[in-house]
Amino acid sequence: MGQFLHTFFSPFDFLRSAPAIWNGFQLNLELMVVAEAFILVLALLIAIVRGLPGRAAAPLRAAAIVYTDIFRGTPLLLVIFMVEGFATLNYFGLSSQSLFRNGVIALVLVYTAYVTEVYRAGIESVHPSQRMAARSLGLSYMQALRYVVLPQAIRRVVPPLLNDFIGLQKDTVLITTIGLVEALGQANQWSSDYVNFTGLTVTAVFFIFLTIPLARFTDHIIRQRERRERAQAV
Repeated sequence: MGQFLHTFFSPFDFLRSAPAIWNGFQLNLELMVVAEAFILVLALLIAIVRGLPGRAAAPLRAAAIVYTDIFRGTPLLLVIFMVEGFATLNYFGLSSQSLFRNGVIALVLVYTAYVTEVYRAGIESVHPSQRMAARSLGLSYMQALRYVVLPQAIRRVVPPLLNDFIGLQKDTVLITTIGLVEALGQANQWSSDYVNFTGLTVTAVFFIFLTIPLARFTDHIIRQRERRERAQAV
């Protein structure tokens, strides 16, 4: 038992490894923020494309469906390796020297597909009568979408978006597999150098301290929405 505690929970090694792992963790945070900025915008655009009416928009709807189906069904780790493989071969303007950019691209490709479905569910949850009422007042399809549907839809999907945000920040550790030395990479280096795994515990602590506030904020948003819905029902 003493050996186990020393190997994974050594206070001395915790303090010694924390600065290096914190430097790596900042890279995880940067990956998360940059990827999330792209994901929120691209996913909304694809969700809008999936809802476009008319036969003329059918090819665009089909392309959006194919994209979401492919990247929701492909493991993130596999996508990371594929993006890095394209970069090694200098395809699509990618470079194996730009590990951060390649990691962001992989995260965006996969998580955009998931967030697209979250947006689409929110859009479809808005009753069609509201869109029809907006059209009867003279608004175009896109105007009704912008001023009537999207404001309601986005408010409704904030909790699941935050849950995806939590999943994204944890999955940034997978980028270490292509050589980007973030928090997990620093922890692995510490483990190899000192034959002690307390660095992994430090990494877990950093992620937990980031995840718990986001989770509690998500719970708060859900409770607020439930209170508003109960008040409107009375």
